[in-house]
Amino acid sequence: MAHPRMYRDDDPYLPELREVCLTLPESAEVEAWGRPTFRAGKKMFAVFEGNDDHPYGVVFKPDPAERAALLEDPRFWVPAYFGPGGWLALDLTAAAVDWSEVAELMDASYRQVAIKRMLTALDERG
Repeated sequence: MAHPRMYRDDDPYLPELREVCLTLPESAEVEAWGRPTFRAGKKMFAVFEGNDDHPYGVVFKPDPAERAALLEDPRFWVPAYFGPGGWLALDLTAAAVDWSEVAELMDASYRQVAIKRMLTALDERG
């Protein structure tokens, strides 16, 4: 049974998140669990999320060395289902979104799942 769609294309923050994620080499958007997910090949690096406590957020896999520091910031939380795998989520409604920061977080998440060819392409473009 397919999951019901849990978002609209005109949801706040989604167009900007798409722009950030889809600029990464060979990235693609795939709907899964009723939500937009962003993938490097077949491996997921981000999910546009929403729940009662955090209506708009992005789930991502942080650099393990930065995870503890991110959790000290109240904008970040450990998301259900993904959290045990080391993933975090950023509440996009908690403060004005710094899209440069989001781009850095997505870059770090992407780097953990992308294959060598993709990483080479990313590094070559600067």
